[in-house]
Amino acid sequence: MEQTVEDLRNMFNLKGQVAVVTGGAGALGSAMALGMAAYGANVVVTGRTLSTLETTVSELEKLGVESLAVACDTSKKEDVENLVKATMAMFGKIDILVTAAGIAKRFPAEDFPVEDFDQVMDVNVKGTFLCCQAVGRVMKEQGGGKIITVSSVRAFAGHPGGYAAYGTSKGAINALTKQLATEWAKYNINVNSIAPTILWTPLTQPVLEDEKLKQIFLSRIPMGRPAKTDDMVGSTVFLASAASDFITGQILYVDGGCTAG
Repeated sequence: MEQTVEDLRNMFNLKGQVAVVTGGAGALGSAMALGMAAYGANVVVTGRTLSTLETTVSELEKLGVESLAVACDTSKKEDVENLVKATMAMFGKIDILVTAAGIAKRFPAEDFPVEDFDQVMDVNVKGTFLCCQAVGRVMKEQGGGKIITVSSVRAFAGHPGGYAAYGTSKGAINALTKQLATEWAKYNINVNSIAPTILWTPLTQPVLEDEKLKQIFLSRIPMGRPAKTDDMVGSTVFLASAASDFITGQILYVDGGCTAG
């Protein structure tokens, strides 16, 4: 059946949808949450500490949508299960999942502490998997949904800045995204990933304020600047909306041309 003009105009409309965003207290997670709310989605945001989510929830409510904050350590199965239970109790469904929770630790590979490596993998890889698994079960039962993982250009190419754990974790995210997309397509679940270049956030401020390191990054970005969190909003809304219904298993690099050459 062909789409009507009205269907096309509403292609990015998320009104009535329920989105869960992990890492909702962070600069990236909050921007993605607010972007979807601007298009009408009700949003559940998570963070390890409930108080850190207050600002995001306040901004969401200003947009006229319903919101919920849930304390959740995504690397813990019980926390993730409680997140899903709380979301279902309030909204009765989950249409969109965005796994924005993540950490980065940088050391020379030869000196990388094993405990720090394990922590990055636990949060970035295990945490993403646990959330996708728990929400995927809900989406399977309800007949579909959209999952958006968060990768990085560091999954595409190495970097001399000490990314042995972070880059490896994001490479795993890419593989997981494609695996889930192929397994869950039959359930009408789309699984895609957004992969930014280095983002200007409080977490990356120490790197970007180091002029030598900053120039190493900028030399690899044809558009000549770090990404901003606002640069991620359009791709999030696109992958969450009906506009991406026939797209799955893709890694969308939002990187100013970093991976182009």
